[in-house]
Amino acid sequence: MPDIKHFDPDEALERAERLFWRHGAATTSIQAVAAETGLNRSSLYATFGGKRQLHLAALRRYVRLRSVPACAALADDTRGLPAVRDFFAGLIEARCEGEYARWGCMLVNAYAGEEGADPEVRAVLDEHHRRLRDAFRTALETARDRGRLAAGVTPADGAEVLVLLAYGVNVRSRAGAGAGELHRTVAAALAGLAPEAPAD
Repeated sequence: MPDIKHFDPDEALERAERLFWRHGAATTSIQAVAAETGLNRSSLYATFGGKRQLHLAALRRYVRLRSVPACAALADDTRGLPAVRDFFAGLIEARCEGEYARWGCMLVNAYAGEEGADPEVRAVLDEHHRRLRDAFRTALETARDRGRLAAGVTPADGAEVLVLLAYGVNVRSRAGAGAGELHRTVAAALAGLAPEAPAD
């Protein structure tokens, strides 16, 4: 007779994701996950495998439900630089207010944690980097085609700079930087992407 699970695996994975997101994989024990989910270790192992597999599943869930939609919304926005500004405004709000304030980004946190050395984790992180970079590049190409990108800025190089800026917002917010400080930093960086106003 097949084993019948008396719990929702996705709900358990969501709870595990929150632990890994907030505290990192290295400092989150399987005992902590069991306590958070209300499941015993044997149920966790039978459903997800060991801690490494559970963390990977949680990381991929974060990508599927948070990273992919955010990047798709940016890539699909046809306004150019205003889309980039709104992306950062939303990012700062998410990182500084609400339920997940000061948690940073689970993906950026993984870059800095021990788990970042795992080849499978690194593959997830690299794919996220490409997805975010390509979304920024699309926005900058739109700005360029409309004559609203500063001379000398290429969409490819500008996109890499914006990815690093997004990573910085995540790290600084997790370290306690306020929304006002982050907005000023982003505004200064984005000012370099816009063409200079004609002199009077």
